[in-house]
Amino acid sequence: MKFINFFREYGAFLGALAIYKKILQRICNYFLSRKLKVKKVSIHPSAIILGLTNIKIGENFSSGKNFWIEAVISHHKISFNPKIIIKDNVSVNESVHIAATNYVEIGNNVLMASKIYISDHNHGFYAGKEQSDPETPPNSRPVTCNKRVVIEDNVWIGEFVAVLPGVTIGRGSIIGCNSVVSKSIPPHSIAVGSPARVIKQYNSITKKWEISVN
Repeated sequence: MKFINFFREYGAFLGALAIYKKILQRICNYFLSRKLKVKKVSIHPSAIILGLTNIKIGENFSSGKNFWIEAVISHHKISFNPKIIIKDNVSVNESVHIAATNYVEIGNNVLMASKIYISDHNHGFYAGKEQSDPETPPNSRPVTCNKRVVIEDNVWIGEFVAVLPGVTIGRGSIIGCNSVVSKSIPPHSIAVGSPARVIKQYNSITKKWEISVN
């Protein structure tokens, strides 16, 4: 009965297309689970996964459409040894992009909304002695590989957030929509804005989120 109702609602073509996509997703996830040596992952077939040998994904991971994760092995003949570690029970929505030339870690039970960018590197150098020439095409500038990004357990990241190189987001924190995280966020904080700043912190004594005085 459910099968008949499904086709009545969506029509024969859309119904067949939905079934095809579901089967394709199950096949892809089966082989991906074997490669990652985990029991359960649910990644949409539209995902782009590059540098899989340098990526570790834990149990019960799920992603929406257009998930893009890349461990950058080389850029313009320069080699890297990146690591991307995603721990257990992580859920990300549509169009999340994670990239690393060095190290990105995402802790247990992290929840991400859509259109989020997380990267440990830049195209070019913009401080120090040898800085990049703006007339050099961005993709031809050297890629940095000396920063890390760590998102600790139980973090919730809202829509349209960018997490930049060298940042740690402390456990239990919340990053509001449209924020740019350019500096580390302490545990149990709510941070918003561009650049993101802490507006509230959880008081374990009062059991309430209180306005930050910083």
